[in-house]
Amino acid sequence: MNYQNLNQEISNLNFQKKYFFSIFGLYLFSLGTTILGYSIYLLLESVGIVEKSVTTWNAQGLFWFLILFCVALFVLFVPVEFLNIYKVYNLTFKDLIINIIFVILTSLLTLIFFQFFLNPTNLIMSDIIDIGKAISFSGFIAIPLILFLQHNLKRSIGFSDNFSYSLTYFAWVISSQIFL
Repeated sequence: MNYQNLNQEISNLNFQKKYFFSIFGLYLFSLGTTILGYSIYLLLESVGIVEKSVTTWNAQGLFWFLILFCVALFVLFVPVEFLNIYKVYNLTFKDLIINIIFVILTSLLTLIFFQFFLNPTNLIMSDIIDIGKAISFSGFIAIPLILFLQHNLKRSIGFSDNFSYSLTYFAWVISSQIFL
């Protein structure tokens, strides 16, 4: 009997834009945060606080810091101004399936973009491509598990909906560091 209800619920999947905006916003926040962290590392390297391993001279590090800082601000600007959804809709099993599908599709498309359409001309661009791949791999592996755990903990422990977006965002950034 329960199987029939589950099968009927999955067959009535309704892809609304709130699910996509929520997941895509999380992806952009994770990508922007990681690029921002890398740009700060380049600044620290060019100032001399960290030993030089990526850049060869100070002006190169400052140049790439400025470019990546502006790119990171733009990427972080997009979900704040255009998407405006800061909640993971994960109440029912149908919502969970839709969120997992959108996470995997977003990660797949961005992995294809970072793998095939960007050319690693220097070490910094190679690192940016690796950052994009790490966030995509994290979206394949860790984020569906986090969404599933949130869905189950919400019913058993009473996990609040208010923390779901923040927890998923934090887990996406931390798990992407594992793949770097």
